[in-house]
Order: sequence, then C-alpha cells, then structure tokens
Amino acid sequence: MNRLAATLAAILGVGAMVGACNGEPNEAGADKAARLSNTSVETADDIPRDGYVAAQESSASLNSLGEAFVKLALSVGEHVPAFVDAYHGPAEWADAAKTEKRTLEELEVEAQGLLISIRRTNAGGASVRGDMLEKQIRAALTRIQMAQGKRFSFDEETRLLYDAVAPQYDLAEFDAALAEIDALLPGEGSLSDRVDAFRNSLAVPEDKLQAVFDAAIAECRKRTLAHYELPETENFRLEFVTDKPWSGYNWYQGDYESLIQVNTDFPIIIDRAVDLGCHEGYPGHHTWNAFIERDLLEDKGWIEYSVYPLFSPMSVTAEGSANYGIELAFPGNEKIAFERDVLFPLAGLDPDKASTLERLNDLRRKLSHSRNHIAREYLDGRISRETAIEMSVKYRLESRERAEQGVRFIDTYRGYVLNYNLGRDLVEGFVERQAELNGGDRWAAFETLLTTPLSASEIAQASTSSGGADE
Repeated sequence: MNRLAATLAAILGVGAMVGACNGEPNEAGADKAARLSNTSVETADDIPRDGYVAAQESSASLNSLGEAFVKLALSVGEHVPAFVDAYHGPAEWADAAKTEKRTLEELEVEAQGLLISIRRTNAGGASVRGDMLEKQIRAALTRIQMAQGKRFSFDEETRLLYDAVAPQYDLAEFDAALAEIDALLPGEGSLSDRVDAFRNSLAVPEDKLQAVFDAAIAECRKRTLAHYELPETENFRLEFVTDKPWSGYNWYQGDYESLIQVNTDFPIIIDRAVDLGCHEGYPGHHTWNAFIERDLLEDKGWIEYSVYPLFSPMSVTAEGSANYGIELAFPGNEKIAFERDVLFPLAGLDPDKASTLERLNDLRRKLSHSRNHIAREYLDGRISRETAIEMSVKYRLESRERAEQGVRFIDTYRGYVLNYNLGRDLVEGFVERQAELNGGDRWAAFETLLTTPLSASEIAQASTSSGGADE
C-alpha cells in the first residue's frame, strides 16, 4: 500500500470511529434517560447525541451556535496562548474574553453544552457548515481538557483535534530513502552532516534576503492571480524575526491583510524563498484566509469563520493546502527553473547546484512523514527527548541545532505536525480527484477545497468518491 493509500485508509477509518462514537446507543428509553442523568462527560466523544437532552434545552440556530463558538474560542485563547491563530470579529468579544475571564472548568461545561446543541441542531449531518462546527467545538473541548491536564495518546489527540490519524510507519521505507540520498551526496562524515553542508552552501546572504524573498513572493502572487481574483485590497507585510520554534508564520490580520514572518535563527536556504512565499502567501495561508473571510464570513455570514483556532480540523486544509500550493503554483520543473534563473543570481549563488538541490528535495520528501513517527513516539513516551532529537538528525537530515528546534516545535504544538505532510497528501488526493472529474482544472478544484469547510475524513472521502464535493 502506498503512502497516500495508507493515509486515506487511516483517515476514512477515523470517520468510521467518529460515527461509532457519536451513534445512538442501543438502549431502552428509560434506561437511557437514567444513564444520561447519572453519567458525567469525560471526553468530547462522551457527549450524548440523542433526543433526551433535547427536552432539556431549547434549539439553537447555526448562527447563534457559531457566535457562541467564537466567544468560547476567544476565552480558550486566554488560557492557551497559541489557540487563537487569527481573529477579525467584533472587538468587544475579544475584550470581553480578557476582562471577563472564565475558568477552564466553566469553559468545559460551556463546550459540552454547545456540542450537545450542535448535534441536535445538525442532526444527521444536515449541513456542511454544521458538520464542521461540530468538529470545531469538539476540538475546543478536547483542548480545554488538555489544558486541565488530561492526556490523550498521539492518535487520539489528532483524531479529536484534527479529525485525522496518521498511518503507522515502517522505518525501512525511510531508510531506503536515506540510501538514495547517500548515493546522491557521497563523501566523508554522516549523511546528515553532508546534506546540511550542501544545503548551507546555498544559504542566502543576509544582505540579499529581502530582494530574494520579494522576488519569490511576487512570482508566487503573479501565478496565483493568473487563476484567482483576490480582493482588491489584499496585502501583506514581510518581517524577518528570530528565536521562534518555526521557520515561517502567517499572522492573518483581517481585512485581507497578513503579516508574514520568516525566522532567521538558521541560514535561509535558497529553496525556502519560494516554499515560504507559496506556503505563507500565495496560494497558501494568505490566499486561504482571504477566501475564508470573503466567501464564508462576509458573503455567507458564517460568524464562526471570524476566528481561526489553530488546534482544530481547519488546520488540515490550512497546512495541507499551503504545502500543496507550492507544487500547484510551480508544477513540474518550473520551481527549480525559476530558482536557478532568477533567485540564484539574485543571491549570488552557483546555479550549477540547482539540479542537485532539486533531486535532493525530491528524495527528502519521502522522509516527510518521519516527523509524524518521531512525534508520536516522543509524545506517547516511548522515546526520550534526546532520542527524538537524534532521530530527527537521522531521518530529517538536520543539524543537531535544527533538530532541537524541530523537537521544540513538537513540544509546543504537539500533534499539529501531521497537518503539514498528511494534510498535503489529503489535499493532493482531493485536488487530483476533483480535477479528474471536472475537466482537469486543478486550480478550480483547489479553490473548491479552500472555500468549502471539509474536515480530514471528508476530504479523504471526496478523494475516493465518484462525485464532486457539494457545499
């Protein structure tokens, strides 16, 4: 079974598990009512989904539930700083979350009530909007419980937060990729040292960074605008920063504006300019956020999209589309050709190394899922932090310093790491399948994904179905 097939199988299995957890228990009415009145809710999936609770609460519309979810997310963000990645809703809601700070215990009770309400309002999966809102609330409840000290396995955490479970991995596959890279870059010393030395020989000089990134992002934007009509006022600001656990970040500001930050703790290798330009900008995070604000928040009035909770099922599309967007904007050998002909000269680097860099990156992509394996083993307590660093050096072909930064990212964001690689696989499967069904237009299929609130299991299902995705 290839990696994409294994991914789809794992994700589709998640959908089955969620359905089983949310299904109606086979109990007589009186016994069920007694159970509900005497059983406390321990996890997100313990929330009952039946008509007995409906008698206790009035029904709520998706609009009112969406508003309640935004306020809940803002309050969770007061306890979990990374939870709210972006917010561009009413300022008074954000102010209230700060001035009327509620305890985690209070937020847990509220989240449980919202989950009950959404399951009643959206009974039977009545709408795409309702399905995603339910999973958003479930993820918020899970993160609240984690903030109170509740521990989940890596797979259970990612299932509850992202509706996704990574497949199990055979290290022999990663070892085979290492052998190919070893043949590409023979020599003395460890393979990770050789790869690191080669890549560092293509580092952009500090005084050339602005020019190189300006050119890269401009090209990413031009290629995206050839297919999409973005809001006229869309805009971004670029900053170079230090002392971060990530290499780049898009802080969406609302009103179609972004702050894109690039971390310069380590040398910036020439290929990262296009990668980050696409991932953080066009057609990645900035484009996705602009579409969400325009199409879902403003046009449809779905208020829940005024907030982006980082630890949520939205992140599968966010990170997966941002990574796949690189290939979409620069198909085939167009990326390396642009780098060789435009960026290498701007940076004063040797363009003769471009072909080796391209081949190396193709092989390194075979190792991308090693990050999930390392994170799962580390967070589940089967390996130590030191072993996680050593495995990152080996399988991610990083220097010790970069590997330490990578494990620091896992410490901070935990299971979020699977959104980059597994998410990319899912987006690729969706786009290729929908393009196949709809005339071969990958950009149109990509836009459908960006503007339709689908979770991982739904994306996987659409990737294997015979019909297109319906809103």
